[in-house]
Amino acid sequence: MTGERVKERLEIGGVARAHGIRGEVAIVTHDPDSVALETIKTIYIAGVEYHILEARSADKGWLVRLEGIPTRTEAEGLRGKPVEVDRAALGLVEGEVLLDDLVGCKVVLPDGSPWGTIVEIEGGFQDLLVIHDGELERLLPLVDEFVKTIDTAAGIVTVDPPEGLPTSPVVRR
Repeated sequence: MTGERVKERLEIGGVARAHGIRGEVAIVTHDPDSVALETIKTIYIAGVEYHILEARSADKGWLVRLEGIPTRTEAEGLRGKPVEVDRAALGLVEGEVLLDDLVGCKVVLPDGSPWGTIVEIEGGFQDLLVIHDGELERLLPLVDEFVKTIDTAAGIVTVDPPEGLPTSPVVRR
């Protein structure tokens, strides 16, 4: 997965607050089940590189001690800022795809005809691809039954949607 459209750094969450008096920060990940911070040694907070001295799982995220952030006051300055990691640090295996990589992909049907562009992944009990096709919006469950192939390097996702999938007008924000 080294296509130009694939980002080298990925946002995994954000700094929720300072924790304690020794400069720890509480980081909440977008994926509550993520264990990425167990093994990653470097993160980027608002684009600034920080080396992790210690990270431990907590009830609502991770408590992380960073090199160069020795006090609560400095940790408070990171509150609300996005946390990114290098893609290479995630240790993805062949065929593994990150949901973020799907945004912007063209969607085609099995016969190759265009079916829109993925503009968002709507998370929840069942992840949904939000697909815009002109003025239409489609929500397609992200399951093997409907999503047949994913080629992130080419930016193409092939789908075989169920008959009668509802559509709605695109809402411009």
